[in-house]
Amino acid sequence: MVNVIGLGYIGLPTALMLASHGIKVVGTDYNEKLVETLNKGQTTFKEQGLDRLFQNALDAGIQFTTEYQATDMYIVSVPTPYDKFSKKVDAAYVVEAVKEVLKKAREGAVLVIESTVSPGTIERFVRPEVEASGQKTGKDIHLVHAPERIIPGNMVYELIHNNRTIGADDRETGEKVKRLYASFCMGEIVVTDIRTAEMTKVVENTYRAVNIAFANELAKICRHDNMDVYEIIRICNMHPRVNILHPGPGVGGHCISVDPWFLVGDYPSLAKVIDESMKTNDAMPAFVLHRIYDIMKEKKMDDLSRVGLYGLTYKENVDDCRESPTLQLLESQEKHLGSPLKVYDPMVGDDIVPNQYHDLDEFLDSVDLVIIMVAHDEIRKHMDKLERKVVLDTQNIFGKACYHL
Repeated sequence: MVNVIGLGYIGLPTALMLASHGIKVVGTDYNEKLVETLNKGQTTFKEQGLDRLFQNALDAGIQFTTEYQATDMYIVSVPTPYDKFSKKVDAAYVVEAVKEVLKKAREGAVLVIESTVSPGTIERFVRPEVEASGQKTGKDIHLVHAPERIIPGNMVYELIHNNRTIGADDRETGEKVKRLYASFCMGEIVVTDIRTAEMTKVVENTYRAVNIAFANELAKICRHDNMDVYEIIRICNMHPRVNILHPGPGVGGHCISVDPWFLVGDYPSLAKVIDESMKTNDAMPAFVLHRIYDIMKEKKMDDLSRVGLYGLTYKENVDDCRESPTLQLLESQEKHLGSPLKVYDPMVGDDIVPNQYHDLDEFLDSVDLVIIMVAHDEIRKHMDKLERKVVLDTQNIFGKACYHL
């Protein structure tokens, strides 16, 4: 039996996937309301294919509880935020989960840390907890790091098809965990050591963050001299060895906007390019805010209450608002001007910010200037409703008939 600890955006799909492929699974989370919702047969977030996977797992007998289980296989998938001052990983949630596991684990149990961590985190934080409990790693507890590689919006598909990395102290344990994930994973599964596995996951997200920062910096340069950044990128990408990403209003989610900071925090004198790239991405919401002010000045608009942001989530067609550029923009705007802008997102049903609308037509009727922060399918289907609006399109989905970054 596998006890999956943490039933959020990563832990829940992993638990469901294992259960639906013949593995006995108990999912554990400290959040009583979340567990209660799952036990009522309801998922806790929107994701393509998740409801069907959930039903398959229920049919297979998956259980949800707030209690840790006595077993010989654990997968810990709890949040790993970073300290915004030191830029180092905050391993508190992982450590707390490990402490609880150690109270229940059977002799020889395998403890898989699936949460993304900085290189050396398991050595610095997890292994000492095992030793402090009087147990020995490699004998009483076998440590493994198996970072996830999935993205909200396509989680179910990517869980099955993406390659995976298993980091373990010894080959035998690594192969055991590999067989577990191979019950559903069709991609290549590589077994290596723990520190290498830690590093590869952080490096993957850092690579993407640096490339996004390059595109965002190009957008600022082109805006300064009134050049079309999208046309420039299009032409450059015709070169067989060039693949520049598109700029955007910022970077959100719990991977690209967080993981690269781990390297900055651990290697502050070495990670210079990464540090500057993260600062560039973090500055994009403020850049969008300045574009709003410039457009209002050009259009002689002086009523900020007639300005609206379309999109609250950090990317299209998901309900995940973690580290959302829109939330960052609102925080910056409120700090400087007080009254928040109007906001609408079809994927966010609950009120999470002031002046939030839940109907597209009502939202559009209340504003004159619309800033497209997220390219949800909904707005792509209703472009005609923006014909009489002033539009700042940060996602470049409307072509030339509007303002851009």
